Amino acid sequence: MNRELQYMFVQCARVWIPDTEEVWKSAELTKDYKNGDPSLHLMLEDGKTIEHKLDPKTKNLPYLRNPDILVGENDLTALSYLHEPAVLHNLKVRFIDSKLIYTYCGIVLVAINPYETLPIYGTDIINAYSGQNMGDMDPHIFAVAEEAYKQMARDERNQSIIVSGESGAGKTVSAKYAMRYFATVSGSASEANVEEKVLASNPIMEAIGNAKTTRNDNSSRFGKYIEIGFDARYRIIGANMRTYLLEKSRVVFQADDERNYHIFYQLCASANLPEFKALKLSSANDFLYTRQGRSPVIAGVDDAKELCTTRNAFTLLGINESYQMGLFQVLAAILHLGNVEIKDRDSDSSLIPPNNRHLTAFCDLVGVTYQDMAQWLCHRKLKTATETYVKTLPRLQATNARDALSKHIYAKLFNWIVEHVNKALVTNVKQHSFIGVLDIYGFETFEINSFEQFCINYANEKLQQQFNMHVFKLEQEEYMKEQIPWTLIDFYDNQPCINLIEAKMGILDLLDEECKMPKGSDDSWAQKLYNTHLKTCSLFEKPRMSNRAFIIQHFADKVEYQCEGFLEKNKDTVNEEQINVLKASKQKFDLLVELFQDEEKATSPTGHVPGTGGRTRLSVKPDKGRDASSKEHKKTVGCQFRNSLQMLMDTLNATTPHYVRCIKPNDFKLAFSFDPKRAVQQLRACGVLETIRISAAGFPSRWTYQEFFSRYRVLMKQKDVLPDKKLTCKNVLEKLVQDQDKYQFGKTKIFFRAGQVAYLEKLRADKLRAACIRIQKTIRCWLARKKYLRKRSAAITIQRFTRGYQARCLAKFMRRTQAATIIQKYQRMYVERKRYRQKQAAALAMQTILRAYMARQKYQALLREHKAVIIQKHIRGWLARCWYKRCLLSIVYLQCCIRRMKARRELKKLKIEARSVEHFKKLNKGMENKIMQLQRKIDEQSKDNRSLNERLVGLESSYTVESERMRGELNRLRGAEEDAKNKANQLSSLLEELERLKKELSSTQKEKKTIEEWAQTYRDEMEKMVSELKNQNVSLKKDKDDLNKLIQEQSQQMTEKMARAIAEETQQLETDLNEERSRYQNLLSEHLRLEEKYDDLKEEMTSLNVSKPGHRRTDSTHSSNESEYTYNSEYAELEEGSRTTEDVTRGIDTSLTLKLQKRLTELEQEKQSLRNELENKEEQFQRARARDDAEFKKARGAELEYESLKRQELESENKKLRHDLAEMRQSLLGDAATGAGAPGSPAYKVLLDQLNASCEELEVRKEEVLILRSQLVSQKEAMHHKETMTEPSVYAADVSKLKDADELKQAYVGLKDTNRLLEQQLQTQRRTYDSEVESLRGELQNVKEENNRQQQLLAQNLQLPPEARIEASLQHEITRLTNENLELMANDPTASRETRVIILRRMVDLMEQLEKQDKTIRKLKKQLKVYSKRIGEMGAGQTEGQTSPGQMVDEPIHPVNIPRREKDFQGMLEYKKEDELKLVKNLILELKPRGVAVNLIPGLPAYILFMCLRHADYVNDDQKVRTLLTSVINSIKKILKKRGDDFETVSFWLANTCRFLHCLKQYSGDEAFMKHNSSRQNEHCLSNFDLAEYRQVISDLAIQIYQQLIKCMENILQPMIVSGMLEHETIQGVSGVKPTGLRKRTSSIADEGTYTLDSILRQLNAFHSTMCQHGTDPELIKQVVKQQFYIIGAVTLNNLLLRKDMCSWSKGMQIRYNVSQLEEWLRDKGLMTCGAKETLEPLIQAAQLLQVKKKTDEDAEAICSMCLALTTAQIVKVLNLYTPVNEFEERVSVAFIRTIQTRLRDRCESPQLLMDTKMIYPVTFPFNPSSLALETIQIPGSLNLGFLTRV
Repeated sequence: MNRELQYMFVQCARVWIPDTEEVWKSAELTKDYKNGDPSLHLMLEDGKTIEHKLDPKTKNLPYLRNPDILVGENDLTALSYLHEPAVLHNLKVRFIDSKLIYTYCGIVLVAINPYETLPIYGTDIINAYSGQNMGDMDPHIFAVAEEAYKQMARDERNQSIIVSGESGAGKTVSAKYAMRYFATVSGSASEANVEEKVLASNPIMEAIGNAKTTRNDNSSRFGKYIEIGFDARYRIIGANMRTYLLEKSRVVFQADDERNYHIFYQLCASANLPEFKALKLSSANDFLYTRQGRSPVIAGVDDAKELCTTRNAFTLLGINESYQMGLFQVLAAILHLGNVEIKDRDSDSSLIPPNNRHLTAFCDLVGVTYQDMAQWLCHRKLKTATETYVKTLPRLQATNARDALSKHIYAKLFNWIVEHVNKALVTNVKQHSFIGVLDIYGFETFEINSFEQFCINYANEKLQQQFNMHVFKLEQEEYMKEQIPWTLIDFYDNQPCINLIEAKMGILDLLDEECKMPKGSDDSWAQKLYNTHLKTCSLFEKPRMSNRAFIIQHFADKVEYQCEGFLEKNKDTVNEEQINVLKASKQKFDLLVELFQDEEKATSPTGHVPGTGGRTRLSVKPDKGRDASSKEHKKTVGCQFRNSLQMLMDTLNATTPHYVRCIKPNDFKLAFSFDPKRAVQQLRACGVLETIRISAAGFPSRWTYQEFFSRYRVLMKQKDVLPDKKLTCKNVLEKLVQDQDKYQFGKTKIFFRAGQVAYLEKLRADKLRAACIRIQKTIRCWLARKKYLRKRSAAITIQRFTRGYQARCLAKFMRRTQAATIIQKYQRMYVERKRYRQKQAAALAMQTILRAYMARQKYQALLREHKAVIIQKHIRGWLARCWYKRCLLSIVYLQCCIRRMKARRELKKLKIEARSVEHFKKLNKGMENKIMQLQRKIDEQSKDNRSLNERLVGLESSYTVESERMRGELNRLRGAEEDAKNKANQLSSLLEELERLKKELSSTQKEKKTIEEWAQTYRDEMEKMVSELKNQNVSLKKDKDDLNKLIQEQSQQMTEKMARAIAEETQQLETDLNEERSRYQNLLSEHLRLEEKYDDLKEEMTSLNVSKPGHRRTDSTHSSNESEYTYNSEYAELEEGSRTTEDVTRGIDTSLTLKLQKRLTELEQEKQSLRNELENKEEQFQRARARDDAEFKKARGAELEYESLKRQELESENKKLRHDLAEMRQSLLGDAATGAGAPGSPAYKVLLDQLNASCEELEVRKEEVLILRSQLVSQKEAMHHKETMTEPSVYAADVSKLKDADELKQAYVGLKDTNRLLEQQLQTQRRTYDSEVESLRGELQNVKEENNRQQQLLAQNLQLPPEARIEASLQHEITRLTNENLELMANDPTASRETRVIILRRMVDLMEQLEKQDKTIRKLKKQLKVYSKRIGEMGAGQTEGQTSPGQMVDEPIHPVNIPRREKDFQGMLEYKKEDELKLVKNLILELKPRGVAVNLIPGLPAYILFMCLRHADYVNDDQKVRTLLTSVINSIKKILKKRGDDFETVSFWLANTCRFLHCLKQYSGDEAFMKHNSSRQNEHCLSNFDLAEYRQVISDLAIQIYQQLIKCMENILQPMIVSGMLEHETIQGVSGVKPTGLRKRTSSIADEGTYTLDSILRQLNAFHSTMCQHGTDPELIKQVVKQQFYIIGAVTLNNLLLRKDMCSWSKGMQIRYNVSQLEEWLRDKGLMTCGAKETLEPLIQAAQLLQVKKKTDEDAEAICSMCLALTTAQIVKVLNLYTPVNEFEERVSVAFIRTIQTRLRDRCESPQLLMDTKMIYPVTFPFNPSSLALETIQIPGSLNLGFLTRV
């Protein structure tokens, strides 16, 4: 025995031993095994010890168990020990513990029927498996289907999926799910929805071909092979079905607890329907053919509902109602025929009683006569060479004939349905490839096996042979690819068994021969079998106790077949006269005649079907084309089955097969119940164990060098690690495994024999265990020392506190002794002091009474004097105020008269001055400044007046308060005086009382002692009472505080509850709004998809109609240098096509459009209602403050508005005058004639017209200025008058309140100061006004002089040549600016600097313009020279007036207009109508986003388009606006359709579409969008058209672009997510690579080209930077990032839920680290508040779930409280999938998972397992105004938009 084996069979090693009940039982070695020991000492799992005897001959040791970390693997070939018990145990653990029904076994998918509906077949699961490699995901039927679909597309080879298994194992369901996957993933290539028809064929075939058996409620009683056809783009175009060996005997007979075909019970359950009354059906128990099994009902199945599904499927496949009723009539007729009772007439004949109601019903339903059918049911026609005669049939033969007719009718009906299903699934599109799904019966063995089981097992022998050859071929290819030596692997070859059945003189050949014999029988056929094969073939045996049976040794097991009935079933005969009667049927629908018509007229159900694209369909029955109906049954059933099976094998051999083996876990249909015996039988029968045996015979375990190095790095020393990983692995393996035959080194992998991986795992586990022990030793030492130190510290602390307590007790005793002494001292002092104070109080009382009397007398005298003074004060004050009022009125009247006189004089003077033009010009020169100064002065005066008013109001309030205070003081003094009088009257009585008291004093002193004693007693009682009251008060206060706290808590709770309710309601409203927005956006995307589909169909139709397909398509790299005519024609055609498309779409999608409009209206109403609620809340909060502000603004609003309007009009007129002056200069400069300046010349006329217009404008402005000035003066006078009129009344009111002379004096001084201040302000205004008048006069004089100088310069310039004229004008302009600069320097040095800078800039601009003009002149000269040379070469005649090129330049050059910097652009772009196509082409279709994003301002195309739209609005051209917007929208859709997969393009147009939408809002004129505009931007608002509807269209377009952006982004991120987030080890060395099987998962080691987390972060950076460069709104970027992170989290979590190898503790750490990196990226970009982090919460909680403890109830409670973002299904799935990577980890127990399910039972959530990766959050486009001024935008020349003109 080698060293490895000795190392493995040691104490505690676990092995498998045989068991009669459980097949295999686990045991553990209690003693090491030594070579030569006759037995093993074992201990079973229940604790029982046994001694296992070894076979003395073979000495074979029992099978070893795999390590625990390998138990539950996805692939059985990943097990280190490949044998039967390991396979059985792995399947059981996955099925029972993890609830996983799928497992790989090499190339085979093992599917165990759970007998329970599982949520693992939804669309989300299909999407998760779509595009994934087969080994990357957990085993699933979808993974096999995806592999077949991928290989078909990649290898251009047809595929087959072979689904086999016992009845009840789930074959039909697996095949159905495979077809559903193809239908969902590939879609349909036509409008016929072929994929729906393919799926609709399932309920039909289940209804007519499936039945309930003892093993399965929905067992397929026929085999079928469905070819699903695909076109060149791998979309479903059709399907074809071939059927095999329908179990016709079930129509007439069913065993106990079985049913007939479902369709009969569906009809009986629906017999009460009105349309079925004519069928005369009733309960299924009333018919012989449906009651024999005594189980007419299936639990949980509604047959009536199933019939509705069947009828809908018939309708979808094109079988109309009439044909359906014909089918149901035939089926009902079969039921009635089974109830026809045949009685004995005698021993050789039989009869049917007359008027048999069931036979009558049969004849009525099939349309035949009662007499004919009754005749031929009991008679038979025999033909000889000479004559024909009729023979009677005994009752038994007549009954058999009746049943044979029923079976024949049903078989014909079955074939007819299959034929029409195939017709419905065929299209005219050429088939490129196909995937076949074979749903065929598995190996069967019963107590009684007949002809059907023989054919089934024969087919399984053929399929097993094909399977063995395919597995062997794959193994051989793998070894050859890796270039390792290999030997021939011995495997079971079942060719001898196949030869026994189908070879010459085989079983089928002898059966056909016996059928041809006139008197052939089952017994004679059995004797021939015995004589032929019993001695020649070892696979054929004869039972000992029977002469009518035989045994065949199949690959799975021995099967005994009973010969009875073989010949009859092989012949499959039926009475020909009965068939002729049915052919003569007069049925209403002629269906029965069609069933029995000649084969040459009837299309075979699987024969040649026209229109299949040239492919030849294989036929089920090869004997088609027979001429006469008499030869209809010439070939036997066995011969037909053999031929069709051979054709099936030829088809499978021409395709790439994929195998699905279905296993039935128990015979009682119990959910998740596993019977090991039944499972082992099926595993042996279906070839799974044969696959394991073939793999185990070679090198089943395979590792890449990198994976081996990562897993077993712990077994290497540092010196063993070399740079070359391959050489390192070789060196290590040579040291670890001595026998080199146990492994082989390939090119990329290491191949191991069975058991070697377990040996290496044990070495690794021992090494890790030793390391763990060392770590534990060190940690325990550290913990013990820490514990000791803590105890020592605790003891010291206790001692310290004890000693301190004793010291504190001593100190307390000393303090108490000292305190008692002090208390005694102070008590004695208190008694003495109290006695002294009582004596002192009595003396003081007498002194107080005497002194009070004297003080009252003195107070009365003072009071009388004070009142006299007050009376004098008020009288004198009243006299002074009367005199002041009279003086004030006189002064005011005098001021008014003087001011009126001066104003009249001034008005007269101004009218005289206003009549002169010079004065008006002077006024006009500084009019703006003057108005502004006047306005400022008015504002200052208003501010001063306001401050004075405020001061007066303050004084008034202070005086009011003071007067009130004085009145109160007066009232108090009067009361005191009354009290003094009363007390004076009492004085005499008090004196008498005093004498009496003196007398009583002596008696009182006597009673004093008694009273003091009583008082002391009373005081003690009162103190006691007070203390009690205090205690009660304290308790009451405490109760009060408690009640207050309770009230506060309740109020706080109510407040929080209300706030929470409001928050929840708000959140609910927001959720509803988001849902509605999401629905609307989904409808938009669906509408867009329909439009695109319609466009594609239209293009296909166009390509079919055009002789050269694709001629009109424009390539994506369409050159911008193509001819304009070609582009315009194409664009015109495109526009025409789009209009046609819109018309058709409008006709087709009218209902959809109306629904969208209605939904949009509802959404807008809800949105408006929500917005109104928010606005109402804000308005309620701000209403009070707004009311005050409105009242204050209302007073000044009208005046300020009028003044601002006047100022704006003056500014606009001033600009207009400047513009006229510029035109005048240009007209003067533009005339080249020498006499332009003379009177009568055009220039002179222009100048004269301009001067006249200026004079008229000056007159108008003059009148407006006068009106404005008069208004200002009137306002000023009104304000003065108001002040003078209101102030006296205020003062008068104040005087009436003054009570003191000092106050009157202060008021008078304040009034004089106010008057003096007003006079100073008036004088200052007068001086300012005079200075302004003088400055205006000076400016007018300067304007006159400047005008004369300009006229002289114009006259001089007009006499100069054009070139010199320009230079002279520039020189004069420079001189003028220099003079202005000097004047400014003289007047204001500070302002002169700024003006100097402005002048210098203007000078530089002028010089630049001059240089540009010179360049233009030189360029034109060169062009003229070239043109002159060309003219000369062409031989043109030279004229007399021909000049030199230098002279030719002067004539065509027009006067150059010097552009002025201060030209006022309106922010509009003008274009011609015919340039619209060119605009769209250059700005949208051929624009390169990268160049625009890098070099130009963001959103430039949007600004340009909006400026063009503004001009169309400005000129009031509605047609131009409409066509421009339509062209823009269609062009954007076109470019997105053409380059929709380019993220940069989609992002660019999303940003520009949003910017265009914001511009439409910002300049719409709506006040809600104009809050942030400048005054200049408000002037640019649209003036003629309301584009609100177009804003909605563009918003919808932006939503579509956003969704396209998300899809594009998802396509880019999708390949990176799983690799970067799950597979790649960001933290190296944390997770180890587990052994894997044939289905290799993706390695977690980063290879070249493998995506990592850095790849994802780089891609996110690229997305973010691209959107920022394009100027995407920040809020929109946040929404995009949130969607990105949702996709990352959803895809990662979905893959985690579908990958068992990823659910481990170390992988949870990797995921949490990766999520932290994503959060760090969000933090760096400032996007933490966008909600992206919250989308990762399910993934974070799943990672935490992988890492937390999962043992106790506390752990379960913690998991339930932690995983709030995960559903119950997801939590349970993660716990079921949790897989230890090392032996030190433990699996999650089933009891713990049940505890979790119990705790989460009350959760209300969706049962969906996976997250919806296709979900897109509803997008919003918050308004984002632009601060960019439209007039400042420059159009670069690179855009080729020279035809646009700035306006």
